Amino acid sequence: MPALQMSRLRLFLLLALLPFAALAFWSGDNGNKSARAVAEIAVADLPPEGRATLALIKQGGPFPYSRDGIIFGNREGLLPAQSRGYYREYTVPTPGLSHRGPRRIVSGGHGGEYWYTADHYRSFKRIRE
Repeated sequence: MPALQMSRLRLFLLLALLPFAALAFWSGDNGNKSARAVAEIAVADLPPEGRATLALIKQGGPFPYSRDGIIFGNREGLLPAQSRGYYREYTVPTPGLSHRGPRRIVSGGHGGEYWYTADHYRSFKRIRE
C-alpha cells in the first residue's frame, strides 16, 4: 500500500475513534462506576420532607412506609460498590402524590453515610452534614 494511502487510512481511523476516546476521557470513570465524581447536597438544601426523613432514619423510625429500611441493591452501580445489605433505602414523601414518588434517601454503613435521589435512582448526591 502506498505511503499516502496509509497516511489517509491512519487519519481516517484516528478521526473515527476520536469521539470514543473523548467520551472515555470526559466520563472520568474509565469503565469504573465507583470512580465517578460525587455530587453533594447539604442537609439544609434537602427538601423539608428529606430533612424529616433523615431525622427519622437517625432516630430509628417509626417510618410511614412499609418498604422503608429495605435493602437497596445498588443495581445501577452509582454508589460505591459494597456488599449486599450495606445500603438501606427510605422514602422521602413528595407533596401532592398519592404514592411513594421518586425521592429517596439511601443510608450506608449503619448510618455512616447518606445519599439523596430525587429521580428514583438515576442520580445521587451525597448528603453533607
